[in-house]
Amino acid sequence: MNHSPDEVRLADTGRVEAFSDGVLAIVITLLVLDLRLPQVPEGRLLSGLASQWPGYLAYFTSFHYVGVVWLNHHATFRRIIWVDAPLHWANLGILFTAALLPFPTSVLSHALVRENVADAQTAVGLYALIGMLLCVSWFVLFQYLVGRPHLSDENIDADFFRRERTRVGIGVVLYPVAGTLGVVFTPLFGLVIFLLLTVFYGVTTQGLNERQLRKRQTTERHDTRGPSRP
Repeated sequence: MNHSPDEVRLADTGRVEAFSDGVLAIVITLLVLDLRLPQVPEGRLLSGLASQWPGYLAYFTSFHYVGVVWLNHHATFRRIIWVDAPLHWANLGILFTAALLPFPTSVLSHALVRENVADAQTAVGLYALIGMLLCVSWFVLFQYLVGRPHLSDENIDADFFRRERTRVGIGVVLYPVAGTLGVVFTPLFGLVIFLLLTVFYGVTTQGLNERQLRKRQTTERHDTRGPSRP
């Protein structure tokens, strides 16, 4: 059977999703390696564990973050049926930045445990930079998909990827804001915004206004059927 050049350059999403799942699984596993037994005298284990609370917070934030990346990745590729070379590279950009998360997480947790304000401010700035880069990588992917409708499922809303581009644009703006507030004022401001952003991206994994669209579609289907007979 002969295939057109366009068909030859396209592939289904199976291998991309399997590879991406493997990378994100490794990243999320590496996060726990930064949690260590505190070096304290006998009888002080409880206080030693309690003193490492910043490390637990940083771990929770980044674990949640990587989990949200996986959920968003899964939701996105459910709507993509073909992958070409540029989309492969855009996906690798997301994996590259996501794989960086264990490093700023480790830096941040160590800085907070040591209670050095200057180091904590630097660590918050670094974490904000990586978070912004991850959002930028998503922005690139959605920007590419906006102009390539033949790669996505024809049944999805035509504006879905445009809305997703807007959604990640929020992170492109707010991560630098969080880093700036954490450096200029207190690292706690940055940590709070980091956590709120992961919650936002977790809640909206299926799209910025997917719930409203589903509700509207359900209402429209009901209206087209007309009133039910008694």
